[in-house]
Amino acid sequence: MNTLIETRAAMILIDGEHSLWRDFVIAPNSSAATRRIPILLVCDSEKRRAEATLAGADLTASWSEFERNCLKLVNDFARIPDPKMLDQLACECRESLPTLAEKGLQEFNQGNYYRQHDLFEEQWVNATGPVRDLYRAILQVGVAYYQIDADNYRGALKMLQRSVQWLHIMPDTCQGIDVEQLRRDSYAVRAELERLGPDRLDAFDRNLLKPVIWKAS
Repeated sequence: MNTLIETRAAMILIDGEHSLWRDFVIAPNSSAATRRIPILLVCDSEKRRAEATLAGADLTASWSEFERNCLKLVNDFARIPDPKMLDQLACECRESLPTLAEKGLQEFNQGNYYRQHDLFEEQWVNATGPVRDLYRAILQVGVAYYQIDADNYRGALKMLQRSVQWLHIMPDTCQGIDVEQLRRDSYAVRAELERLGPDRLDAFDRNLLKPVIWKAS
């Protein structure tokens, strides 16, 4: 799962002849951080392809179909960012941080992770362009930090995993926020959680919960 998250996989290709094919189909669908990645299982067995569809595969194909249509399948279904969307995001990132998001950031940096959630969620709902995912990313990192304070290991890890997909597409700086530093900080928190495991959360160093760096324009 971590490999899929870290590499921001655009598509999952599964050999239906592999003994663990079902696990490979089910596992990505079990996490919100990876369930949006299209899954293509390739196998000559019609029965296996039907089983894969029931298990959660988005697409199935025989090997001959895959060989004939490989490029089309990738172009049609892989999660590749739309260049127009990226251009719009870059434009929106040059704008100032909205007042509501600024208030959410202040709450985040004061350690009020529950309150920041409400403010960033409202800003996310009000926004319409791709920059709204910036607010969702910060919100999710903040919720993860809240879960750490609440000794909820699984909840914290889940939110940090989910935030990767939104942080990944953001420019290193967006609306004055140092997104690159937020990536490094949140990834360091996730790495430490994984190192400790669910039974040693009491040993987590709270100094790793760093504020978000923001420079007002």
